[in-house]
Order: sequence, then C-alpha cells, then structure tokens
Amino acid sequence: MRELRNIEGLHPRDLTQRQRLLVIFVISLGLVVLFYTLIYNWGMRALENRPQSIFRSFQTVVETMTTTGFGADSPWATSVMNILMVTIQLTGIVIGFVALRVLVIPLFEQTPLNLAGRLTSKDDHVVIAEYQRDTDVLLDELEELDIDYVLIESDVEEAKRLSDAGYQAINGDPEEQADLDRATIERASLLITDAGDKTASIVLTALEANEDLRVISFTESTRHNVALTEIGVDYSVAPHALIGRQLAEKATTPVTVDEQSEEDEIDIREILVRRDSPLHGVQVRDSPIVRHPNLTLVAGWFDGELRLPPSPDDKLTPNAVLTVAGPINEIDEMTSEIGGVRSRPITTQSKIVVAGFGEGGTAAVDVLSTDVSVTTVDESEERNPDVIGDVTEPETLREAGIEDASALVVTVGADSTALMTIAVARSLSNEVEILARVTDSDKTRAAFRAGADYVLSIQQVSARLVAAEVHGERVMDPASQIRLVRTDAALFTGETLADARRDTERSWTVIGVSRDSTVHTDEQTTIRADDEIFVAGSDEAIQEFEQTVDVQ
Repeated sequence: MRELRNIEGLHPRDLTQRQRLLVIFVISLGLVVLFYTLIYNWGMRALENRPQSIFRSFQTVVETMTTTGFGADSPWATSVMNILMVTIQLTGIVIGFVALRVLVIPLFEQTPLNLAGRLTSKDDHVVIAEYQRDTDVLLDELEELDIDYVLIESDVEEAKRLSDAGYQAINGDPEEQADLDRATIERASLLITDAGDKTASIVLTALEANEDLRVISFTESTRHNVALTEIGVDYSVAPHALIGRQLAEKATTPVTVDEQSEEDEIDIREILVRRDSPLHGVQVRDSPIVRHPNLTLVAGWFDGELRLPPSPDDKLTPNAVLTVAGPINEIDEMTSEIGGVRSRPITTQSKIVVAGFGEGGTAAVDVLSTDVSVTTVDESEERNPDVIGDVTEPETLREAGIEDASALVVTVGADSTALMTIAVARSLSNEVEILARVTDSDKTRAAFRAGADYVLSIQQVSARLVAAEVHGERVMDPASQIRLVRTDAALFTGETLADARRDTERSWTVIGVSRDSTVHTDEQTTIRADDEIFVAGSDEAIQEFEQTVDVQ
C-alpha cells in the first residue's frame, strides 16, 4: 500500500476533482441551510407573529429538508410561509439526489464513474499514453521524484486498479483527442508513448493539441526510429537493444589507458562487486577502496547508471562496478584483500558468448569491436546464429565455448529462460563473467542468486530513463570510455593530490604524480612544477580538460 500524503498545509490544487467537488458540496449545503434558517426565522416573527430562537428555526429547516417532519411549527397561516416550506422541501429532495450520486454511490462502488475526477490540477506535466511494461515501477519512480503525470490506460480494470492505488491514471484511448484533453495534453511538457503500432497516431494527435510537446517513444525495434523522428518523436528507445548494447559494453572495453609506459605502473581496472561480496550495503565513503591512500575511485556503475564520480552516499550492491585507478600492485593487493570481489584488468575480452540473438543480442554484437571473438547462440535457425540450440542445455553452451569464454551476455526473451541459462553457465564455469537482461525487476535478485555478475531490468531501466529525461538527462546513454592521460603539472603546482581531487563538480580527476620515473598516488603528495600528472575521466571530460592544458 502506497503511503498517503500528509494533508498538513494542503494546497487547493493538490485536491483531486472529486475532492474539490465534495468541498464545494459541503460548503454549498451549509450556505443553503443558513439562508433558509434566516429566512424562516424572519418569517415566523414577521409573517406568522410567532417569534422563536434561531436554533429552533435551524431545527425546523433541517427537518423539512430531510423530510423527517416539521415539529410543532406547522401549520402556517400565511401563503408566503407555505410556499417557503414547499421550496425547502423540494430543495432537500434535490440535494438528496445530488448527495446520492456524488457521495453514496461512488462510496459503495469504491470507484467513480469518471476516473478523471481523481486527478489533481496539472500544468507542465508528463502524459503517458499506454505503458506496456510494469506500470507501477514507472509511476513509483515519477512519484518518488515528485513529477506530475497522467497515465492514459485503455484497459478499464487496470486503470481502476491504478487509480484506486492512488496513481494519477484514467481510462481512455490515447488516439482520441477527447481523452488526451482529459489528461490536459495542451498544458503538458512531455508525452511518453509505449503503444506499439498506435504510436504514430497518438503522437500526431497529441502534437495537434500541443505543438511544443516533447515526445519519447518506446519501441520493440530500432527499425522505426527514423520514421518516428519524421513525425515528431524526439527520442526513440528500444529497451531490448539499449540494454543489449549496455551489457556488451560492460563485457568488453569500458576503459582505455593512453600511452602508458611500463615504468609508470599506473593502471585502471574495474572491480565488480559480486553477489557474495561482503561489501553489500556499504557506502562508497566507507569502502576500503576510497579509504586507500594510493587508489582513486574514478567512476562507478550502479544499476546500469554511470556515475562519474560516484556519490559518497551511494551504496554498493551486487550490480555495482567500480572503476579504480592507481599503481598496479596496489590494485592487486586491494583485490586480494576484499573477499567476494572480482577484479579484471581493463583489456579486450578474448571471447564473448551471446545467448539469445534477437533485438538485444544483435545490438550487443553490433557494439563489440572486430578484434573480439563472438559466438552467438539461439534456437531459431532463421536468426542465423553461430550455434543453434537451447541455451539452457549444457551441451549447447559447451558447443558455444562457455568453458573458455571470458564473458556471457544473456539476452533471451523469457526471464525463466534467462535464469536457467545463468545457472547452467555458472555450473559449467566459475570464471566466466555473466551479464544478463531480465524483464521483471523482481527477477534481478534471483538472477544474482543464480550466478549472474551484472543484471539489468528492462522495467527499471525504462522507468529511470523516463524519470531522467524529464530532468533533461539520460540514464542509459552508451557508456563513455574512460581515458588516462599524462600532462604537465604546472596548473596544479603547490597543491597536494588531495587538493587536486577535492573539486567534485569536475567529471575528471587527478590520479597521481610522475616524478623521477616514480608514480606517487598518496593524497599528501605535493605537486611540483616539473612533475607530470595523470588525469582520468570520460572521453568528453578529457576533451574538456585538454582545452585547458596541453596534453602530451
């Protein structure tokens, strides 16, 4: 059950249409009763010559409106008072019907006839036109970030379920202008479509009402990207292909080291936090890697999101991949010290097995460099894989060379098949690095238990991508290569390494100092004018750095 919002300091625009209607009804009823009470009290004194207290008049009016009787005041001698009493009676009947329709019937049915009545006032919000993944995951992500949205769901029962759970959802057909208008599309800033073949129709209809609308479209294949761009889609996302590329990039060469001589002994390596690591739940600031005086944490992957540099508050999970720079022997010692953590040098993998050669597997193969040996496995002969067979069978994986492979990328369709493939592969090789895609975010933990080293969920990645796009950022952009360059230290003369690393706003960081053929990485090392420094960062960050200094 989702937590209810605290109503303290509630603004009127935070009320749903139904709640606003209820407030108006209660206030109007009070004003009508007060008006009739005053008129009746005056009439009893001036017309009937029977003065009485205002409270007696209030009682009589309520009895009349509710048709429960008139008490001792009847009959009335004047025609004006009799007409007044008839008017009060008719008003009471009308109010009773209104209360029955607005309050009583919806209360017992537990859902209004029009779900739009539950929507709060919207402006500069997100309209979601269908969503074919786990809708709750997406909406929870938007709620957590306090992003206003309206979901248009064509399935009546699903729309009612979401609305009853407190989500801003209505039932309707997003191809119809009237239903888009109910979601106040004219005041929205972003449209998200995940409606298959209906996508083009929905986008064109929405842009007629709001030509300034930004549009994100989820598709099953990248083949439609060009066509969708032509009709006004700003960003097309094929989650299967996106994650396939991401897994392949994680399995191969996410980091390069430029022109490093052997005597420098500086290296960049990834430390993959495996499922049995004792670091689970430890914050980055408390990890032994960060506390090490000669090592620098350059970047980190957390649930598929690259953070450069990681926040000290980030917690290490089985999905965390830390990019560490420093002397080779120091990294080796750290790797040996941390049990349950697997470290690999950032070098090209010798052999990759791709299990599942659909949209995701094809994207994974496309992103791999030509010097990587790739073996594709699929049970469909039409997809023309290298090995035809069931990826859950040990014989099939052995034929693909799993026992000699450095990494296995699992991009099969069903989560059950993915979990079995992971388990079988792990039983055949304890050294192979397994990177897998699952659909259901709840299956992520199961994939780790089965033996995976790195797992991405389509549901979670899609939800985070949408949430990030609202803020103008993309969570799942292709991974930027991380580079290490040498440069003159004049810019940092007089600073310690700790001082040079302190600026967390920069996307590049100073790794160490080269002096007299020796590399110093201790934070207390003072940089001299004749030193050389090592700087690490993404391609984009290094380009930014190179605009400031001359890099050798």
